[in-house]
Amino acid sequence: MSADASRRTWELVESVLVTASPETVFGMVADPRLMAGFSPECAGVLRLPSTGRGRRWFLGLNRRGPRLWLTLCRVTRAVPPREFAYRVSVFGLPLADWEYRVEAVDERTTRVTEHWRDLRRGPAGRVGDALGVLVAGTGPADRVRVNRSGMRTTLSRLKTALEEPGTTIPLLQEHS
Repeated sequence: MSADASRRTWELVESVLVTASPETVFGMVADPRLMAGFSPECAGVLRLPSTGRGRRWFLGLNRRGPRLWLTLCRVTRAVPPREFAYRVSVFGLPLADWEYRVEAVDERTTRVTEHWRDLRRGPAGRVGDALGVLVAGTGPADRVRVNRSGMRTTLSRLKTALEEPGTTIPLLQEHS
């Protein structure tokens, strides 16, 4: 591992407390189509048909400024009402794991934790880093800053949607 890789941030974790039940929170974070209403980077999601093995997949349409790109995402864990996780890849290269953990704090309050883990390691990771710079405009150091800010925004918008009546979440029209 190079000196740069040893100083690299590989994981981020952000949390927020919301006034909602774990079941309600899980219902929102476990529906990737809703992410376009929360995430500053996600412009839309298209659910793909499940595979014969029951795996769930979706395409993520992402945007930062004038840049647009697609990611292929596979749901890796869905444990209602506690955990929802998925792996993001581009051109078969694993880029990141994203996870939402939901836990009751008391009868009225739930903690939502968003966890990101960078999977760009080794030779394939260097290709993934280069694609990040070319397609999304972010190298490893910028990615951490952008993801931290995006996670905070996502959780803040999720909190608003859960706690403020009448909040609407925009959805990409699904073609399934």
